Amino acid sequence: MKQFRAFVIKEFYHIFRDRRTMLILLGMPITQILIFGFAINMEVTDIAVAVLNPNPDTYTNQIIERVNANDYFHVDYTIHSQNEIDELFKQNKIDLAIVFPNNFNEDLVHSGKADLQLISDTSDPNTGTIIVNYASGIIADYQKEINNISGNPPYQIVATTRMLYNPEMKSSYSFVPGVMGLILMVISTMMTSISIVREKERGTMEVLLASPLRLSQILIAKTIPYLSLSFINLLTILYLASFLLGVPIRGSLFLIIIISTLYIFLSLLLGLLISTIAKKQVEAIIMAGIGLTMPVMLLSGMLFPIDNMPFLLEKLTHIIPARWYIVIMKKLMIEGLDFTFIIKELSILLGMTGLILALSMLNSKKRLE
Repeated sequence: MKQFRAFVIKEFYHIFRDRRTMLILLGMPITQILIFGFAINMEVTDIAVAVLNPNPDTYTNQIIERVNANDYFHVDYTIHSQNEIDELFKQNKIDLAIVFPNNFNEDLVHSGKADLQLISDTSDPNTGTIIVNYASGIIADYQKEINNISGNPPYQIVATTRMLYNPEMKSSYSFVPGVMGLILMVISTMMTSISIVREKERGTMEVLLASPLRLSQILIAKTIPYLSLSFINLLTILYLASFLLGVPIRGSLFLIIIISTLYIFLSLLLGLLISTIAKKQVEAIIMAGIGLTMPVMLLSGMLFPIDNMPFLLEKLTHIIPARWYIVIMKKLMIEGLDFTFIIKELSILLGMTGLILALSMLNSKKRLE
């Protein structure tokens, strides 16, 4: 029994000495419960609205006031043409547009029926549908209110909807860009990190370091094969998305491939950085696999709207490369926008690539410990 107790105590000492193990055992559950608790929110909040109201009247103004007074909405733009609506959606400045006809008041008073239009971005069909349902509910409540006050025959306000970019409401339109961001990052990062750590474990890294090549050349040579394999993965995903899932590629295919290659290169560099930290393949798998999968799934906008997240988590999403890549893919593939609409996201990815490259080179050592 004493030997058994001594063995158990020894194992405790072994775990306590390993800080990485302690971090995984105690830190990972805390991190996951916090992220799951705050990031998983199916409600849609902070909805930016634009209003096209060519002839303002009492009824249209009251509807706008009801929408703006709702906690979920804020009317940010009063516009004067349909072209402005398209531009605002392309720039991701609004989530909903409310369009009133010229004769809304006359139709409602004289015929008892008036139409208005709700325009929503359904490149993410779940979010777009929820937004339209929220707005339709507000309009239905207003209709009930004026019918209770008025002694006239019941008024009827009919809200017609227009779904931009995904009128058929296919979930694959939002699913595919997110899966691309997840697969390319996790697979590319794991391949690179495990490959280099495996060389360290087997002792063959010493042979490579003894060669006349510089460390940077060795690392690049290790990365190129995985870049090629990841590029094949990219082409396979695009082919399956287009021909099997029916996801359109409305933008430039050349631009999609170039930016995806940059994203793959960034992911490979991240794997290189992990390989300079991890000492064993198991550590590399945990850091590259488990450590990246959850943040990419929960904090990239792949599953849950970023605008719904608490302030700190929303700020944390800025350091997730997949967030910016998924936004770019949605703009190019689903919305069919051109290069001018992705300059911000592309600049961030380029900056991240340069930063990770610098950190990887600084953290790499010519000689093994």
